Amino acid sequence: MGKPTGFLEYVRRSVSDRDPALRVQDFNEFHIHLDEAQRREQGARCMDCGTPFCQSDYGCPVDNLIPEWNDLVYHGRWQEAFGRLMKTNNFPEYTGRVCPAPCESACVLAINEPAVTIKDNECAIIDRAYDSGLMKPRVPAWRSGKRIAIVGSGPAGLAAADQLNQAGHLVTVFERDDRIGGLLMYGIPNMKLDKRLVEQRNAIMASEGIEFRPGVWVGRDIDPQQLIAEWDAVLLTVGATKPRDLPTPGRELNGIHFAMDFLRANTRSLLDSELADGNYISAKDKHVIVIGGGDTGTDCIGTSIRHGARSITNFELLSKPAAERSAEYPWPVYPRLLKNDYGHEEVQARFGADPRQFSILTKEFLGNDQGAVSAVTTVRVKWHKPPGERPQMEEIPGSEQRWPADLVLLAMGFVGPEDDVASQLGLERDARSNIRADYGAFSTSKPKVFAAGDARRGQSLVVWAIKEGREAAREVDRFLMGRTVLP
Repeated sequence: MGKPTGFLEYVRRSVSDRDPALRVQDFNEFHIHLDEAQRREQGARCMDCGTPFCQSDYGCPVDNLIPEWNDLVYHGRWQEAFGRLMKTNNFPEYTGRVCPAPCESACVLAINEPAVTIKDNECAIIDRAYDSGLMKPRVPAWRSGKRIAIVGSGPAGLAAADQLNQAGHLVTVFERDDRIGGLLMYGIPNMKLDKRLVEQRNAIMASEGIEFRPGVWVGRDIDPQQLIAEWDAVLLTVGATKPRDLPTPGRELNGIHFAMDFLRANTRSLLDSELADGNYISAKDKHVIVIGGGDTGTDCIGTSIRHGARSITNFELLSKPAAERSAEYPWPVYPRLLKNDYGHEEVQARFGADPRQFSILTKEFLGNDQGAVSAVTTVRVKWHKPPGERPQMEEIPGSEQRWPADLVLLAMGFVGPEDDVASQLGLERDARSNIRADYGAFSTSKPKVFAAGDARRGQSLVVWAIKEGREAAREVDRFLMGRTVLP
C-alpha cells in the first residue's frame, strides 16, 4: 500500500446527507460527496492487511479488487482505479449507492476500528469516470452470430447481457415494464438511485449493440417457447417478484397494498410527470402503516413522507437488533444490527420519534363504512430460542393495541419468481419455488434455457444478482462456443 499508516492517521469519513427536513421536499439523491483530497485520504485508510477479507466469501460477492483500487484512489490514479473496478463489476454506479456493503463488514480494520469507506470509494471512482468521459461505449469488434434472449432487465439480466455482448454475441433483453432496469428502475426510489443514471447506463449498453425490448411480457405478449425456437439460448432473470402476503382478517379492505405496487407506481408517475398525473398511490395526509422492517420498508417510509403523510409507523415482527456486534455475529460475518436508515432519520426529523415498532404482530385490519382500512390491531410478542431449535414467538397477554391506518403497505419480502414463464416451459422448481438451476451451471431442466439471479437463488442483494448474471453469462458462452472467453 502507498500509505501503510493511513488507517492510523485518518478517521473514517463517509458521505454526508442533506438535512432530512429539506431533502423530503424532493425525490433527488441526497448524498453530499467528499472532495478529492478527502476521498484520497479515505483510500489511504485501506490497510496492508495481508489477507483482505473484503474480497473473501464474507465480503464482496463480485470479487472486487478492493485493496488495489483503494490504493489507486489514494495516489489519485483515477483512470487505473476505474479500469480495475470494471474488471469485476458491471454496475458500480448501482452498488456504490444501494449495496449494504458486506465488504465493509468483513474489512480487517473493522475488527476494532470503523471500516474503510469501500462503498463510497467505489461510487467516487465510477462517478468520476462518467464526469471525465472514461465511461463510454465499448462496441465489440467481432460478432459470433449467436443470438441470446434474456428475460428480465434487472441487475442479473443486465450484467449477463453486458458480458455476453462483449463476448461478441447478439443479445436481446425483454422487459415487461415500460422502462429497462427491473428493480433498479422501479424497485428502488429515485432518492436512493437516480433514474438518470440507470437510463444513461442503459443507453451506453444499447449503443454497444444490445437490443432492449421494453413493454414485452414474455409469457403473455410472447410465448416463451418461441424464444427457444428462435434464439440459440434463453436466460431467465425474471427476479423473485411474488410478494409475501399477510392473510389476516380484513386483508381485502381497500388501502392495503404490496410495497412494490406502491413504489413502482410512484417512480413511474415521477418520471412521467413529476407526479402531476396522479397515477400513483398517495400517502398525503394519511396515517401510514408499513409492515416489514427491511430496505423495502424503509423505501416506503421515505416515499410516504415525501408525499406528506400525516403519520408513519413501521411494524417489525422480529426483536430490536443490537447496536453493535455480539457473539451471534462475530467478525467477519455480515451482522444484523440496528441501523438508522434515511427514512427513519426523516420521520424523526418530521415527527420527533423513530417510526419503528419491534416485536409486534399484526392481528387484524379494521375498516370503515366505505370498505377502506381505518385501523390495525396488533399484539406484542417475545422471542426465545430453545437449544438446537428455531426461534419461537409467544404473544404477550394484555399487549393488544389499535393503530389508526388509512394506508397499509406490505413490505415483508418475496417468496419466489412468478409462475408464468417457468410454468409455461415446465421448468423444475426447488423447495422454495425458485427455478431449479444448479449454481455453477445455471442450466435449467429445459435444454437451451438458463436461469440466474433472484429467480434462481431467491430474494437477495443487487451485488449477488450481478455476480449471478456474470457467471451465468460464462456458462451460456461456454454452451454456445464450447469454451468461454469471459472472466
